[in-house]
Amino acid sequence: MLSELQVSFVGSGVMAEAILQGLLRRQLVAAERITCADPFPARCDDLRGRFGVNTTLSNLDAVSAADLILLSVKPQVLLEVMRELRGHLKPEALVVSIVAGATMETIRAELAHDRVVRSMPNTPARIGQGMTVWTASSAVGEPGREQARLVFGALGEEVYVDHEEYLDMATALSGTGPAYVFLVMEALIDAGVHLGFSRRIAQQLVLQTMQGSVAFARAVDMHPAELRNMVTSPGGTSAEAIYQLEKGGLRTILSRAVFAAFQKSRSLSQSASRAGQHERGDGVGSGGQA
Repeated sequence: MLSELQVSFVGSGVMAEAILQGLLRRQLVAAERITCADPFPARCDDLRGRFGVNTTLSNLDAVSAADLILLSVKPQVLLEVMRELRGHLKPEALVVSIVAGATMETIRAELAHDRVVRSMPNTPARIGQGMTVWTASSAVGEPGREQARLVFGALGEEVYVDHEEYLDMATALSGTGPAYVFLVMEALIDAGVHLGFSRRIAQQLVLQTMQGSVAFARAVDMHPAELRNMVTSPGGTSAEAIYQLEKGGLRTILSRAVFAAFQKSRSLSQSASRAGQHERGDGVGSGGQA
């Protein structure tokens, strides 16, 4: 379904490259049908040399004939870029945004374009193991949603949600989630070093233990509480360790961290929406988030 489309990236940073690699790896779109726009000539040369895609320094050149547009610029330049593109998109083009904090209403208003998908991928998308939560405007029919599913499926797993408010929740849980996991990894590795392991061996033990635990959880399809009980013998080492974690408030701290990230994401979305309304002269509104 994507193979006949002209696909363009507006902004060709790390996550855009992850999507590009996913599309090419799954052979969903041929390289010659992809155009990457970036303001840095060296970046354009790099992408063209490694992937064989078309590149340009001009966002307008990238989108003029595009059927599918991946909007992947930095949040701080988004308004400027959208105003540059306004009126230059094909009416039937599908705009897929991975820009954090940019609501669909803001994108639709600034581009004067209704066919918009908003998404929240995460870092493991770079190796095809990502988790992407996304939603679409009412103007995006089932064919457009299927195109979006194929794009996000090339990054790993994807979940469609009916309401945009879930994007801020996803930002806090799966979008920011790798940071929580990396912090736990770091803490466990440091604990291993404190016990007497070399850092190299401690890291190997922790990474394989985490990877194996996730694979096991997927394979047996049991609730995490059941899995934890399986490895927690009464009076044993696991029971003692978990007692200390619970005593230290691990669950509470994680819950607070996720909720804080959710509040921050919602605040950024509302601020971005208000900025767009103010610059358009629409007045200050609520930002379109529930």
